[in-house]
Amino acid sequence: MVGHSFSSHRFDIRRLVSRIVIAAAFLQAAGCAPPEKSVRPGVNDEYKTTPVSTWVERFESESREIFRERQKILDATGVRQGMSVADVGAGTGLFTEMFAKTVGEKGRVYAVDITPDFLTRIRERTVQAGLGNVTTILCTDRDSKLPAGSVDLVFLCDTYHHFEYPQSTLASIRKALRSDGRFIVVDFERIEGKSRPWVLEHVRAGREVVTKEIEAAGFALERQVPTPFLSENYMLQFRRNPGK
Repeated sequence: MVGHSFSSHRFDIRRLVSRIVIAAAFLQAAGCAPPEKSVRPGVNDEYKTTPVSTWVERFESESREIFRERQKILDATGVRQGMSVADVGAGTGLFTEMFAKTVGEKGRVYAVDITPDFLTRIRERTVQAGLGNVTTILCTDRDSKLPAGSVDLVFLCDTYHHFEYPQSTLASIRKALRSDGRFIVVDFERIEGKSRPWVLEHVRAGREVVTKEIEAAGFALERQVPTPFLSENYMLQFRRNPGK
């Protein structure tokens, strides 16, 4: 009787485990897998407490190579009139304004940022510049909030290392891109023994890791864009991988 009870108990455990495995597989297939874990908790906290004027001084300074070479960076993206562009992590709106002027009245620029004060600054900036083709979007740390199939180009500049949930955010970016759309990432070279201490401390991952993460999210690396005018940053161009 004891042996029969033990055998039945063992059978019940196996059946329970089997049900758990099946349920987990079902949830994953249904898109209900456990939430992605943060790769760097609190990475964007300082943007919520520091005045926008401070960031304008930091981001739009000749000491920053991204600012000095902004026109060459814009030219390298291949943006042209009539395109729909998303500037994700738009910050103070430096590239948003440049994109808006380039795509013209028939084009559209989405300025996406996690900080409401940045978006207020961008709206003021574009109004002063007489630009009516800019839409601001308040994103979350997991979702760009871009409309599906809305853009020809998604542009990130020194923003990827601020993605706290990269796979979730990348999934929303992939969804926003049109079938022939491009995804361009500009970010810091992070090389031990070569990069500045600030970069090594501030930037989570180097180019190879960034590339692998983006490819895992359903993109294919098309090319490394030549940027001889940049010493601390690289530029990568991706396309949606139709096989994923």
